[in-house]
Amino acid sequence: MTEPLRTELDSEVVAVIEQIEAQGVPEWSAMSVDSARRVEDDVFSGGDPPDVNFVRDLSIPGPGGSLPLRIYRHSDAEGTDDFAENPVPVLVYYHGGGWVLGTLDSIDGVCRRLARRGECAVVSVDYRLAPEHPFPAALDDAVTALRWVAENAQAFGGDPGRLAVGGTSAGGNLAAATALRARTEELDLDRQFLFYPITDHAFDTDSYAENADGPLLTRADMEWFWDQYLRSEVDGANPYASPLRMPDLSGVAPATVLTAGFDPLRDEGIAYAERLVEAGVEVRHDHYPEMPHGFLSTSEAVTAADEALDELGAELRSL
Repeated sequence: MTEPLRTELDSEVVAVIEQIEAQGVPEWSAMSVDSARRVEDDVFSGGDPPDVNFVRDLSIPGPGGSLPLRIYRHSDAEGTDDFAENPVPVLVYYHGGGWVLGTLDSIDGVCRRLARRGECAVVSVDYRLAPEHPFPAALDDAVTALRWVAENAQAFGGDPGRLAVGGTSAGGNLAAATALRARTEELDLDRQFLFYPITDHAFDTDSYAENADGPLLTRADMEWFWDQYLRSEVDGANPYASPLRMPDLSGVAPATVLTAGFDPLRDEGIAYAERLVEAGVEVRHDHYPEMPHGFLSTSEAVTAADEALDELGAELRSL
């Protein structure tokens, strides 16, 4: 890699971080699960997200009962009545939040932007959360959603022949693990989009040392999230919880991996991209040395994040 892994924080990001800190938001690990969920909803839900042609909430049968989905679909070339005549690529999307936090509303803005810029359908998955539903509940929901979309995409104008999974942080972990499951469960997948993903239950990387105190995500937060997610330490070695530990990554879907310089997860995301390349998987890895964890959610105020979404939109259109 020719550019530094970490330089100085982008000045526009600094302003966003200062706004969040001015709201008096504690670290996630310093709150109870219920309080952290309420704060996450307050900070990341709402706003003025862009319009898309079509949005629908529905539920499908899941391993633990009803599994809520939210479907977005957009194309600049059509109205809402002719979806079936112009099938578009489909991205099955898993929100972040350390497997503990997050809702369909908290990731709504990112999903809308991906649908608009990718001229595609985005299916957001409200998977079960830990600690009430520890590993592998979220992953089972993620795979169930992918299978349902593969079988039903045409009903909302999606093209089942152009199908991807993606997600941020813990959602990136679920997307990577779902791609691994798809490899063995006869699910065709065209691409996996892994945005600053969690890939290993370990805290010994340089990025964990450099970014232990954040911004936006700390080492203590990640330790807390993992404690909620795993039934025991043994689960942390399971490659479907820690995809970096999968002995053989060959044959999985091509990947787009985003990493950020000021992110505790930086090095494990880079390591996963490198492991995929070594296994013969086609990978696009975009590293943003001036960005923190979660930067895609700052696209309204941060030019680099907005440009990153443009790049992702172009990839989605080309599926």
